[in-house]
Amino acid sequence: MSKLLIKPKSNSWIRHQISPEIAGWSHVGFSVYDLQEGKEIVGEGNSDEVCIVLLSGVVEFSADKYNFGKVTGRGNVFEKIGPYALYVPKNMDWRVKSNAASEVAVCTAPGLRTHKPRVISPSQMQREVRGVGTNQRFICNILPETEDADSLLVVEVITPSGNWSSYPPHKHDSDNLPFESKLEETYYHRINPSQGYVLQKVYNDDKSLDETISAEDRDVVLVPGGYHPVGVPHGYESYYLNVMAGPKRIWKFQNDPKHEWIIKES
Repeated sequence: MSKLLIKPKSNSWIRHQISPEIAGWSHVGFSVYDLQEGKEIVGEGNSDEVCIVLLSGVVEFSADKYNFGKVTGRGNVFEKIGPYALYVPKNMDWRVKSNAASEVAVCTAPGLRTHKPRVISPSQMQREVRGVGTNQRFICNILPETEDADSLLVVEVITPSGNWSSYPPHKHDSDNLPFESKLEETYYHRINPSQGYVLQKVYNDDKSLDETISAEDRDVVLVPGGYHPVGVPHGYESYYLNVMAGPKRIWKFQNDPKHEWIIKES
């Protein structure tokens, strides 16, 4: 099995708990929790900022002295609406308590300054369509670089049956602004119907990194560098949650020059 593929924990409400040390990098941490009614997760403030994404369900959000009350999210990630999210700055405790069965993702990266915690509602999230034809996918920007944060970039993507995503292949593994930024990235995959899979290739120009990964429902794929397209088989729909962070909070990428002709002719 590829070292970039992390399977969910079975028979545990903590589905993923990936630290930078586990991933083998410096910035991105990522966890996923299945919360039954009345269950809660609590985070102690440290040097990381946090973006908590309510993938589905109903929870209560709080951070330090701020109580944001009950938040009712969507039924599942494939509903055509965005999620709710809670942003928490560094050095601030936080709590999520479920009021119904809920799926919650916790995204972390180094914090630098002091911000106010806030709930980000679906109406505040920019939505866009990228690509045409079988390259089309649907984007929801949860925490883009235009919104207040220090390191984290968080986005979710739905890709229809038979389409390609993160395509043409692109990379962001070089600190070479204004042309390219260096960002670590996680992909949290959901598949509809859940017995399906997607194919994700992670490779660089000299092929010192060259992995082709079959990612199933609830798998995480680590992208430490290189190009990383996703292909969705016919009959299945793909969702993924991306978390990115690096030395600078900006998303600048380079397409694989072998395949850039695709967008130039579309």
